[in-house]
Amino acid sequence: MTVIAIEKYNETYIRVICEPSESFELRDYFTFDIPGAKYMPSFKSKAWDGKIRLFNHMTGLVYAGLRKYVEKFCEERGYTVHYLTDFSPENFTLEQAEAFIAKLKQYGWLTMDPRDYQIDGFVHAIREKRAFLLSPTASGKSLMMYLITRYYCGRHCLIIVPTTGLVLQMKNDFIQYGMPEDQIHCIYSGQEKYTDEWVTISTWQSIYKMPKHWFAKFNVVIGDEAHGFKANSLKTIMNKMGTCEARIGVSGTLDGTKINKLVLEGLFGPVKSVTTMRELMDAGHVSKLKIKCVVLEHPQGIRQLLKKVDYQEEVKALLQCPYRNRYIRNLALSLKGNTLVLFRYIEHGKELHRQIQDKLQPYSGRNVYFVYGGVEAEEREVIRGIIEEQENAIIVASMGTFKMGVNIKKLHNIIFTHPSKDQITILQSIGRTLRLSEDKDYAALFDIADNLSVKSWKNFTFQHFIERVKLYTEEDFDYKIYNIEMKEIND
Repeated sequence: MTVIAIEKYNETYIRVICEPSESFELRDYFTFDIPGAKYMPSFKSKAWDGKIRLFNHMTGLVYAGLRKYVEKFCEERGYTVHYLTDFSPENFTLEQAEAFIAKLKQYGWLTMDPRDYQIDGFVHAIREKRAFLLSPTASGKSLMMYLITRYYCGRHCLIIVPTTGLVLQMKNDFIQYGMPEDQIHCIYSGQEKYTDEWVTISTWQSIYKMPKHWFAKFNVVIGDEAHGFKANSLKTIMNKMGTCEARIGVSGTLDGTKINKLVLEGLFGPVKSVTTMRELMDAGHVSKLKIKCVVLEHPQGIRQLLKKVDYQEEVKALLQCPYRNRYIRNLALSLKGNTLVLFRYIEHGKELHRQIQDKLQPYSGRNVYFVYGGVEAEEREVIRGIIEEQENAIIVASMGTFKMGVNIKKLHNIIFTHPSKDQITILQSIGRTLRLSEDKDYAALFDIADNLSVKSWKNFTFQHFIERVKLYTEEDFDYKIYNIEMKEIND
């Protein structure tokens, strides 16, 4: 009988104790190909084989969050698991959670009623101590994080987010939920990194180079929008937190690749699906969504001209296309309600912003805002607040600044101006429109696609559009395709 022993090494790793033959089996079991590795310089130079190995067969160490995968490995082979450490979950029931929440409300430390699925996510996180909560944009992830930090009151909590804007937004959310401002310390570019406050909110970029002793005081770490962290930097941070027992990852989306999911599960814990976008819509917790796929049918001359170019050249030609940009401009100006126009490249954003401003009718009462990485986080937060008070504003914003976590309730329309097939970018961007507001019946997404196909040949960005449609179908979104014949000159 083959016996595999498992013990806690520290709060980051477990150690698997077994014979060398099983150790090599485990190494192979936890070895994965990296998507796109063949394009990386280290692979091309043969300095790296394009694989990642999550189990170290020399030390027997594997990320603690992957323990269930080790158990599955043993079950599949008929091996017996012997535990040298007690891995039992915390005894925390739903009834205890509800009593805890009632107490928070009694003392004014909670200003709103959590939904059932938020309570379930909170209970799971406390019970397991390490988990990855998967919950869509607009589902109220920040409230779940607030409950977790409140439960661990008196112990230092570190909340890590991917952008400066989310640092400030998370702070404002926590204050709104009932936390005194003087108990929160924010870290981002240029801010003080040493504090004795109970809750620290920081970008991962600001702290991943901090020495190990800086992380030692934290008892709880929560990674918000954890899928957006640079993998090596996230590993560096978590490896420095060897004594931090509670580790919770939170995100609205995963990119669909097995290796990225395993790395996140390893660092935080197994994925727990809290709710889905469809469940939120059906329950009336978020706005209904209508996706209008606008396929621009380009003239034959343009199709022939671009047939032989590569992907980058195709994208460059489309973003510089005068009649395409004018169509987007006219679409943005025709829509009622606050409208977000998303771009990827700064020059494209500047051009769209200029055209919209130039075409805007005098005395229309509409305001146009331009937001990109060069706009300071405080100014972005001010713009976000201003938009909540307006009815018909247009925000031309980069995907990087407005795709993750940005909370604007009074957002009625989004226009995708850049062709993409990235699942996370698409779902995160869609989530921007779904927050409930009294003045909207539904949210509208305008997905701009470009058909440059010639006979059976399909251009790169049109293939990406096909991938987006597949995603809309999988998510059970309401979408309709509109084909628009384009002319090289239009107004």
